[in-house]
Amino acid sequence: MTSVHLSPGNVTLELLRDLWARPVAFALDSDARARVDAAARTIAGIVAEGRVVYGVNTGFGLLARTRIDAARVSELQRALVLSHSAGTGTPLDDVVVRLTLLLKIASLARGYSGVRYEVVEALLKLLNAGVLPVIPSQGSVGASGDLAPLAHLAGVLIGEGEARVDGVILPAVQALSRAGIAPLSLGAKEGLALLNGTQVSTALALHALFAAERAGTAALVAGALSVDACLGSDTPFDERIQELRGSRGQGDTARVLRELLDGSAIRASHRDCPRVQDPYSLRCQPQVMGACLDQMRHAGAVLLTEANAVSDNPLVFSDTRDVLSGGNFHAEPVAFAADGLALAVAEIGALSERRIALLMDASLSGLPPFLVRDGGVNSGFMIAQVTAAALASENKALSVPRSVDSLPTSANQEDHVSMATNAALRLAPMATNTAAIVAIELLAAAQGVELRAPLSTSPRLQGAIQLVRREAAFWDRDRAFAPDLERVKALVERGEFMPLVGALL
Repeated sequence: MTSVHLSPGNVTLELLRDLWARPVAFALDSDARARVDAAARTIAGIVAEGRVVYGVNTGFGLLARTRIDAARVSELQRALVLSHSAGTGTPLDDVVVRLTLLLKIASLARGYSGVRYEVVEALLKLLNAGVLPVIPSQGSVGASGDLAPLAHLAGVLIGEGEARVDGVILPAVQALSRAGIAPLSLGAKEGLALLNGTQVSTALALHALFAAERAGTAALVAGALSVDACLGSDTPFDERIQELRGSRGQGDTARVLRELLDGSAIRASHRDCPRVQDPYSLRCQPQVMGACLDQMRHAGAVLLTEANAVSDNPLVFSDTRDVLSGGNFHAEPVAFAADGLALAVAEIGALSERRIALLMDASLSGLPPFLVRDGGVNSGFMIAQVTAAALASENKALSVPRSVDSLPTSANQEDHVSMATNAALRLAPMATNTAAIVAIELLAAAQGVELRAPLSTSPRLQGAIQLVRREAAFWDRDRAFAPDLERVKALVERGEFMPLVGALL
């Protein structure tokens, strides 16, 4: 496997998307070692001097006033990792763990955390060898960072807990042996640096962002197909209309829809029809999907900032030998970004569901009821639309903001928390729901367009129909719908429709 260069502080969305899509090996920037070593020397000097610094030779949280003897500093860090390994729930997906490892490496390698370089190296070896700590998904309130989940990650480094290797869960010591790593004995501040940080919530949100990007591009393709299937107009996508609004996302969405519909014989066949306006689910796609795109882009920018951040505490400034306690572990920016992304994911699905309902309604679409001939004997897409409605409704409930919630922890020392991990954790199921809704629309809209034969849609949209038909045949009579749905949903989730649109983020 070819190594990809990792420059801490300069991580890109493209690099993160690449790691999300497949395992990638990384080689760390050669300049990182000097910065990491300088901060580690500062911490070693503080311990030698007996200077009292939070997290270095004190207890944690409300126990910060408790001084720890230098001889027990390593014991302190190990105990911290073990006591904080208190998560529960279904383990995080491998893709989220890979992203978490990369984000933690990138943060520590900035050289402000005070860990030894061998800690960074050990994490890099885990990632490159595909040794993925088993991290329970529940147990973080997003301040002070993702303590419990990151403790389970750190536990593997010291030979505790479990890791997944090639899909098999192994005890940590065995998994480390596979990667050629000996269990670490943690030095001063190292346990705290590993546990503090927003890497889990950020990784969860990035996972959903990339899934939402794929669902969003497929929804644009489905929406364009629905325009043709319903004999809709492309006039609302005129560039002049978008320019007067001034929204970047709206303008980009309208451009994509124009390009998708360009050359459609179906559109050309009814340019002089008496219909004045289409329903909003067709006509207002640039406004709704554009707003969703703006939210996704904003979330991407926030999460990219967080991916390059140093978010543990305290922070070590080796040039002045200052160790400063702050609050970069508070994941409020991630929580806000995740809540905004939830709204976008829900609305992409909600608009798609409305177009599915439109396609079912013969009085509005001009197509056979429920998109099937010989109706009555055949129910066609009737219950597929019910499934889409159920999923859209579920997403509405899941989209309720999490960032406005807070419960104090650590005996009120940590009296306001972000709930960023909960905010991010619900995003992947939402993206899955939206992918299923969009898959139903792709099936329905392809059916509607083909019912317009001998008229044909645009060359690009014909390509989209070919993708759908590769997995699901034309609906000439009733059959089990679920297999078709799952296969086309897989197309959406794999990003098969993205080449028709291009990257949105």
